[in-house]
Amino acid sequence: MFNKSESSKCSFLEQTKAAREERAQEKKREAAAILLQSHVRGWLTRIRFTKKILDDFDVLLPPEGCVELRPSVQVYQNASRFLFVWKKERDKERFEMLCRYLVSSLESDSVKLSYVGVALNKEYALAWISHMKTILWKCCIYLDDLHPEYPADMCTMLLYLHTLVAFTSTNTWFILKAKHMEVLKSGMNQLCANIMGHLFNKGFYLTLKTLLIRGLGRSKVTLKHVSLSAIITLALRPLVSANFSEKLMTMFLIHILCVPGLILHLQNLAPECVSAIISHEIFGRSLDLLNLEQNTRIVFNVLEGNYALCLLANLIHLAYIQREDALRELYFPSFTFVVTRLLESCQHYVTSKQSNLTHWHPVLGWFAQETDSALMESIPHVRSQLQLLWSSPMVSALLGHVLEEAEPPESSDGVPQAVGGTGLLRRALLEHRGACHSAGRNRLGSAECSKVALVCSLYQTALATLTQLRLEVLTGLCYQDKILFSLWQFICSLGPNCGLKSFLDLLTVNTKCNAPEFQMLILFCDCMTHYVTILDDLEMYEQQKPFRLTDFVVMCSFLNNFLYKAIVGNLFDVKNLNGNQLFQMAHTLLTVLYRRDCRRNYTPDNHWLIKELRVGSFVNDLEKGKKTTQVLLQKMPHIIPHDERVQLFRKYVANEKAVLGLTESACASPQATLITIHRSRIVEDGYRQLAMLPSQALKGVIRVRFINAQGLDEAGIDQDGVFKEFLEETIKRVFDPSLNLFRVTSEERLYPSPTSYMQDNHLQLFEFVGRMLGKAVYEGIVVDVPFASFFLSQLLGQQNQVLYSSMDELPSLDRELYRSLTFIKHHQGDVQELDLTFSVDEDCLGRLVTHELIPGGKAVPVTNENKINYIHLMAHFRMHTQIKDQTAAFIRGFRSIINPEWLSLFSTPEESSLSRSPIYTRRYAPLNHHSLQWHIVRCTFM
Repeated sequence: MFNKSESSKCSFLEQTKAAREERAQEKKREAAAILLQSHVRGWLTRIRFTKKILDDFDVLLPPEGCVELRPSVQVYQNASRFLFVWKKERDKERFEMLCRYLVSSLESDSVKLSYVGVALNKEYALAWISHMKTILWKCCIYLDDLHPEYPADMCTMLLYLHTLVAFTSTNTWFILKAKHMEVLKSGMNQLCANIMGHLFNKGFYLTLKTLLIRGLGRSKVTLKHVSLSAIITLALRPLVSANFSEKLMTMFLIHILCVPGLILHLQNLAPECVSAIISHEIFGRSLDLLNLEQNTRIVFNVLEGNYALCLLANLIHLAYIQREDALRELYFPSFTFVVTRLLESCQHYVTSKQSNLTHWHPVLGWFAQETDSALMESIPHVRSQLQLLWSSPMVSALLGHVLEEAEPPESSDGVPQAVGGTGLLRRALLEHRGACHSAGRNRLGSAECSKVALVCSLYQTALATLTQLRLEVLTGLCYQDKILFSLWQFICSLGPNCGLKSFLDLLTVNTKCNAPEFQMLILFCDCMTHYVTILDDLEMYEQQKPFRLTDFVVMCSFLNNFLYKAIVGNLFDVKNLNGNQLFQMAHTLLTVLYRRDCRRNYTPDNHWLIKELRVGSFVNDLEKGKKTTQVLLQKMPHIIPHDERVQLFRKYVANEKAVLGLTESACASPQATLITIHRSRIVEDGYRQLAMLPSQALKGVIRVRFINAQGLDEAGIDQDGVFKEFLEETIKRVFDPSLNLFRVTSEERLYPSPTSYMQDNHLQLFEFVGRMLGKAVYEGIVVDVPFASFFLSQLLGQQNQVLYSSMDELPSLDRELYRSLTFIKHHQGDVQELDLTFSVDEDCLGRLVTHELIPGGKAVPVTNENKINYIHLMAHFRMHTQIKDQTAAFIRGFRSIINPEWLSLFSTPEESSLSRSPIYTRRYAPLNHHSLQWHIVRCTFM
């Protein structure tokens, strides 16, 4: 009974709970339905409301065409309601119509019709200002989506730009032109400034930058005069309104002046904008801002490397335009410091190696930042702006101006009449030095010297940063109004021997070689190296303008002594010479001048020797392993007599023989190699038995048994006279031009034949010949091999060096071709009339073969602009490309016997000293030297 009662009770409670929950759910459904209905009703109301507003707007300003001016307050009220329901995509055409109407209303001088008249109504004044800010910002929103390359977008863009221009300045407001309205102009100008400030804070400059980059950042510019003028006008207005505040100027640099090629395009398309920029002194104000390192860092951190380079290019272009007025006052220190600092900042992203984190930049090389497509397309414009920095007017305005202020003395007028007249050359040198001594009023550390040094530092920084324009920079500095010669005269004025002691004293306290004065010296050496490399014999030895041979002699003396004293005095870190730019540039120039003197002498006898150097002490220090002595021998072997270097070479050979166990006592060793040679097959038998012999075995004792014509052994089997005879006969036969391994020049000098490939195994034969000549040098055997000097330069690996000039060596191969190419270089008319292309025809066994000097060279004409490139490519082809495989095989064989490091003791051509000091040791009888034009050791050590 109890259980049944309890069960009924539980059932009742559950039913009650269920009914309560159902009522609650029903209430929720009702509430949701009411809420949904309210939203729907609201949505429908808003649709009707929006439609009503849009219909009223369309009645007032129909999209299809022009309308008469309506009362401005009425238009304002309708426009305000329209903006309240405005949607970007839906109302694009209506907004355009509104902008057209607003602009056209400004042409009315009626307060009731002009839209500006609303601002004169106290009831609407404040709301109207906010209203115009909204309209103008929506113009910017639409501008962000437009692309100037599309004609339809261009028309719309002009409309929005016109609207922005019209309502941010009172100049086009007809309503203010009445006399009684002039009192309002000041207040209206303030109103415009307020609107400009609002737009600036919203990101107005970003919109303008987007338009400029889309229109200018391409190979074919799409912005026209009107649009470009409007954008620049709008960009300048915030600056003027804010009285060129530091914040506004910073944003102008970051967003406007960093646009690639901006000033270039303005000069071509809208020159009045350039005039406006000049009148507002943007160039000077920008320099004042960037002169503070903190500001430069802020600008560069925002722009990073790519657009910072564009900013630099635009500043350079402005400087070029104002070089006659503003730049004269600002070139130092403002312009010099700013340009140098921006270039140094770009260096942080420049790297010499390719990696997964670097990208190729056409101006900076491998760059640790990706370059966008717009910037890549506009690089040619940026490049043309940067080139202005080393153009003749700019170099004269910068470096030429400070050199004129320093007033360096003129050098001696004595010019040697003949290179061979050493007495006359010495007198000219003394006169030149005397002039420098007596007139040298400048000194390191003076105000004049600091100016010159800092401007030089600017150009040196440009060389280090603009890696892909390096040759252009060097050429610009070398051939602009004798600037390089003026810089040389200034260096000569720094004291005895071109201020040698002053530079050494400075090096003592500035061991990192980063002082501006060292940058000046580095720049001179860099430019002078380029100048000498492309200087032909006619210009250097005959014309002697502007540099005379006495200048080169003094230059050599200064560099030779400077480097020697700096190394001996431990002023350079000898463990890191490759990382020392001062040493590298000075040593490179010294090397170039030395090679030029070796090829065609212009210095007195023994000019390159250091008088204070004692050879005995030098050799003793070398044996003790003194580091400075080793560096001198490696970098400047010419400072000690040639005979002493010959003895060092023989000592190196003797030491290696001792290490390998190949000394005199080894002659009777059973390890000696015995070869059998038939008199009728000397080359064939020698090649067959020695070509595959290991290098160490070939360096050892080679015993020769000759078989005569009758097949009988000849008397005598030894490593001395018989082996010497075998070498001489082998070399005599392989160098016979009839074998077609080698050819002779017009001066009877030997070089590899370009058609040697017709000989079976010709490359293996060249390697064999190289090994035989290496063996002759190794043993000190003199043989008669008159090699052409260009081939010997390749043997020493000089053709792989950056400063190697094929034109310099060309006379040793073909004097006629050298004269022809020189004629082309100095041709005053249009070279294109000569009908040359970047190709060369060769007669190969009656068949004409055309070789292209560059890809597609047959279709590339030689012009005045590319003729220098053509003559160097032609010389390189004749002396290197045609015989590169043969030369490589010969060098491979030669260097398998002779250590390449030993060859650094010698350079071209040292003929007289070598002919007087033949290298042979052991027991070989001297040959008749008068019957030998060359011998193998001389050929090797050129």
